[in-house]
Amino acid sequence: MNKTWLIAGLSLALCACGGSQKKEVQENPFFTTYTTPFGVPPFEDIQLEHYKEAFLKGMEEQKKEVEAIINQRSMPDFDNTIAALDESGSLLNKVSYVFFGQNSANTSDEMQALSREMSPLLSQHSDDINLNPRLFERVKQVYERRAELGLNKEQEKLLEETYKGFVRGGANLDAEKQARLRALNSEISMLQLTFGQNMLKETNDFQLVVSDSKDLSGLPQALIDNAAAAAKEAGKEGKWVFTLHNPSVMPFLQYADNRALREQIFKAYINRGNNGNASDNKEVVRKLVQKRLEKAQLMGYKDYASFVLEDRMAHNSDNVYRLLNEVWTPALKKAKEELKDIQAEIAKSGESFEAEGWDWRYYFEKAKKAKFNLDENQVRPYLQLDQVREGAFYVANKLYGITFTKLQNMPLPHPDAEAFECKDKDGTSLGVLYMDYFPRASKRGGAWCGQYRPQTYAEGKRLGPVVTIVCNFTQPVEGQPALLSPDEATTLFHEFGHGLHNLFRDVHYLGVAGVPRDFVELPSQIMEHWVFEPEVLKVYAKHYQTGEVIPAELIEKLDKSGKYGQGFATVEYLAASFLDMDYHVLTQVPDDLDVMKFEQETLAKRGLLKQIPARYRTTYFNHTMGGGYTAGYYSYMWAEVLDADAFAAFKESGDLFNQDLATKFRTYVLTPGGIDDAMDMYKNFRGKEPGTEALIKNRGLN
Repeated sequence: MNKTWLIAGLSLALCACGGSQKKEVQENPFFTTYTTPFGVPPFEDIQLEHYKEAFLKGMEEQKKEVEAIINQRSMPDFDNTIAALDESGSLLNKVSYVFFGQNSANTSDEMQALSREMSPLLSQHSDDINLNPRLFERVKQVYERRAELGLNKEQEKLLEETYKGFVRGGANLDAEKQARLRALNSEISMLQLTFGQNMLKETNDFQLVVSDSKDLSGLPQALIDNAAAAAKEAGKEGKWVFTLHNPSVMPFLQYADNRALREQIFKAYINRGNNGNASDNKEVVRKLVQKRLEKAQLMGYKDYASFVLEDRMAHNSDNVYRLLNEVWTPALKKAKEELKDIQAEIAKSGESFEAEGWDWRYYFEKAKKAKFNLDENQVRPYLQLDQVREGAFYVANKLYGITFTKLQNMPLPHPDAEAFECKDKDGTSLGVLYMDYFPRASKRGGAWCGQYRPQTYAEGKRLGPVVTIVCNFTQPVEGQPALLSPDEATTLFHEFGHGLHNLFRDVHYLGVAGVPRDFVELPSQIMEHWVFEPEVLKVYAKHYQTGEVIPAELIEKLDKSGKYGQGFATVEYLAASFLDMDYHVLTQVPDDLDVMKFEQETLAKRGLLKQIPARYRTTYFNHTMGGGYTAGYYSYMWAEVLDADAFAAFKESGDLFNQDLATKFRTYVLTPGGIDDAMDMYKNFRGKEPGTEALIKNRGLN
């Protein structure tokens, strides 16, 4: 596969430094070798003007590099064609990693405008390479002679991926179809970009302003204090502001006694992008689904899912639906049991109304407390952010012998970020890890792991990656450290698992660095299993005031309550997965498609409870509509089959940190990138293919 895969993929993973500040324009840092520690990007020196200049020069340079490959007189071979193509575009990749990383984590209006300006140019540049007939002819000649070239496994994989990338990029289409493909690629790219920008604006624009302290009844003090700070920042001192960012809206729905206010913020949350304003995403989605289908059929596939799934572990939509349906039935049954508990709590409070979506988290919290005598606010004091992070570092050290050391005086992608060096057990540096924890208006929602520089080789030596983990955790209250919820602690371990995957990767070619989308969540999701293991909790879960280790009885409550609520959690996830797939198995998309009606119908036919919306509804489902997980949101469940089975190996061994298993997992799963087939990688580790039994048991759905 040629390196233009970076251009499309990077926009989903990262974003660049705040470009709205005006400075005197300096020499473009992208045109020089970084002199910073570890060669990280000099974030503070990069100005908005530098990005466009570097993008344009980077595309120009790669065009020349491609022309040089085409025009050479030597017979096409692996080195002068395949490896040369993989190495091309170094400047373009250099600026892309930083820009798209910052555009997700620290964007601005100017940066978003630049991304819209560059999107069609980058799409055209990618197509110019993928659809270059002379270049494809050279690649094809090498591919057809592959058996006689004496290539090693990594080289064979790069050759295969390069050839396949050209074919999937339209190289075999006739001129008329190639022209249409170019137009579609450009339109799809812009629609995905527009979707994400609309979603960010919708999330940032809403504020629930509370003026009467009586309306704060039931809310934890930390949430109240954060709301007061948000109000002060918004020029509403003396009031309280709650937003649609998860650390604000979710605990509000969980604890606020005022039902009317719960309804207000719930409806605002689930209607993002569905408000009939300038940021409405319904028409964007309709056009996007339509264009994707046209592209797939132009390429000879019946629907877009078939096009996407061809080179993933699932291979086809039948296999995806089989897994989703297998888990849906027990999950829905469990959710209905939880709904009965919620209705019982409503009755206990002297009310008789039927629960609605804005009631679920509130009354479920009461049901959980009644069953297990556990409130997550009892746990938060033991989940100090720095300690949870050290807990993740501890697990990595116990498994792999690696260490993390905080770095001072480092260029940072944002002043809130921290930097760490990761060293292997023999003392060699594996790379740099940035961690950026809290929400801000310039950061998109959710949590993710990306890279400002990938792992590569230079002059025969491994060059470690610059990895970034970006989250949206609860802001610390003034005078206190940041205290995480159990879900946030799990998220930190999850993203840290992605970070380890990036830090351990050891490949010689960027074209084989990636793994299938439905395999990529295995390294992250397996890390979640260690978060609340008693053996691990005793190391990091210490009260932020007293230093007391989390009591054994609280650990026991966590363990007993851990599977309670999995009906809701599994059903809301599966609903989104079905929605994603149902859009992309369409074989025709009418011009008058009503996407909200489509959503309602596709979920109603499966019996989704009205109290549980899909985790992501159509108009803010950035995983699929923004790209990256298109026809692929099922991947979390697919990978959970793998991670549940993989962690079972550690449990069965009687040692959570079994060194033989850890070494095999690192060797066969975390290190080789995409050199091996995904299922082969898993079987090399586990010795067998996984089944769904461990997943069902792990979620308590049996």
